[in-house]
Amino acid sequence: MAAVGNLHLERGIAHKLAGEYDAALVELRAALAEDPQNGEVMHQIGLVLCFTGEFEESLEALRKAVELQPSDVPSLLDLGKAEAMLGMYDEARATFERVLEIEPGNDVAQKQLALFA
Repeated sequence: MAAVGNLHLERGIAHKLAGEYDAALVELRAALAEDPQNGEVMHQIGLVLCFTGEFEESLEALRKAVELQPSDVPSLLDLGKAEAMLGMYDEARATFERVLEIEPGNDVAQKQLALFA
């Protein structure tokens, strides 16, 4: 079953990259149904929801992605960016600092933190 979930994930990412967000969500939610603990699926869902303006739902999905894969730098970076975009500056700062704990010298986290200085 995991292979099917991966296929849905791949299709979802392809639709996301093509700007086909409704189709992306269909595929990603199918992948999530196959593997509810897949942090990368939650990460991708969070990105698509952000792109479609569903910010609260996006934040929830990105938080779940980080919960499922706490050391995944791309998920953390996207969560931090979403928090910053929504004016949650303290949370964003903490998220970017967490990235630097995992990956010292991460350019993206350093640049984002510089915006809070």
